[in-house]
Amino acid sequence: MGKTLVFGASLNPSRYSNLAIKRLVEHGFEVVAFGLRAGMVHGISISTSLQGLDDIDTLTLYMNPQHQKIFYPEILRLKPGRVIFNPGTENPELYRLLDKEGIPYEIACTLVMLSMGQY
Repeated sequence: MGKTLVFGASLNPSRYSNLAIKRLVEHGFEVVAFGLRAGMVHGISISTSLQGLDDIDTLTLYMNPQHQKIFYPEILRLKPGRVIFNPGTENPELYRLLDKEGIPYEIACTLVMLSMGQY
């Protein structure tokens, strides 16, 4: 199991990114989190910087397309093994950039994938 980056992590327990961190930890995945506000969620530190991150197997996206754009260079620099576009994050412009870099992506729901054992 590789490292998962929850991109767009929230401190708000009612947000799906927050629940995804919890479920990923419960399933034994190594989790790192990036968000616009620093803090701790289910024992995982949310960082406001992507510096120093590497070896990301899965980047699971919880940031809407309007906010994603400024992070395109960083997402591509990370070269994750795959990107999961959770509901509400779908972005054809980013799909094209990922395709150019040979980074696979899925339009799916991390929580559903975990519950079905397909993560």
